[in-house]
Amino acid sequence: MSHQRTQSAGEGLKAPHTVSLKVLRLSRPSLAYQYPLPHSTDLGISPKASLSYPSDNTDDQFIISPVLNLPEAFGSAYVGENFSCTLCANNELEETDHTRSISGVRIAADMQTPSTPAGVALDLAGPEEDEEQASPRPGESLQKILRFELKEEGTHILAVTVTYTETQLAGEGKAASGRVRTFRKLYQFVAQQLLSVRTKAGDLQLRAGLSRYALEAQLENMGESAVSLEAVNVNPKPPFKSKSLNWDLHAPGAESIHSPILNPRDVIQVAFLLEEQDGVDESGDNAGRLPPGDTRKILGQLSIQWRSALGDRGSLSTGWLTSRR
Repeated sequence: MSHQRTQSAGEGLKAPHTVSLKVLRLSRPSLAYQYPLPHSTDLGISPKASLSYPSDNTDDQFIISPVLNLPEAFGSAYVGENFSCTLCANNELEETDHTRSISGVRIAADMQTPSTPAGVALDLAGPEEDEEQASPRPGESLQKILRFELKEEGTHILAVTVTYTETQLAGEGKAASGRVRTFRKLYQFVAQQLLSVRTKAGDLQLRAGLSRYALEAQLENMGESAVSLEAVNVNPKPPFKSKSLNWDLHAPGAESIHSPILNPRDVIQVAFLLEEQDGVDESGDNAGRLPPGDTRKILGQLSIQWRSALGDRGSLSTGWLTSRR
């Protein structure tokens, strides 16, 4: 985790904590790359020497190997995807230290976002805690996993609080005294926009006195790796209905088309036909209402689902899209 804040001078004067905290981001491994040497006897080197996983059963001319690489850095965090990490509270006492013991370890976390600077409490997943699990022995740890859906761009701060009881032991393992100790650490990262979305709505000729609009959207991959678009839809607002004019529009008997793949900085254009339905009243909810006197019409919201190169799901919804004035 990046940008860990240092402790204050007052905290530095306190006795060192006997429990430490490690925060590790959870992400899928990637396939390792290899750069095979040419099959030439002039080099005097076996071609297998350049392979990540030398084997007689692999294609040694293929750049991608069957070896998995663990992430070497924190990586990028993108809006629409889930941020996952594991929190480890480690008992740092030596096994030979029989003068102290640790018990009642608790981990709590909250996430501070641009819209909620006060922080939102997070639910942590993990095994049901009992007295034994909450009292890790020297060299052991208590682990929790958090998952948080990133919904907005900007700086996010993960705040983790660890509370535990440190007991001083007298002879024969009897407790002499104890105190509750706590510390809090902050971890900062930035959530970026993965897909840039630009939309445009155009009027079409009326049909049977009902309005029709063509909605176009341009999607650009702003990330560092390829993504596969699983679905791009418009959730229309009554009285409109939506029809996709994209790759998922198949003629009868036509073979299904694979979802498009966007490499970094690739752009794809999508379009939808929105038609007003006869006899359907405008939605009466308060969502997406226009101010009095505004002659535009609310068409709906654009919804996008994708998968990253490693299979992680992501989703994004735009605000309410309107027609021209």
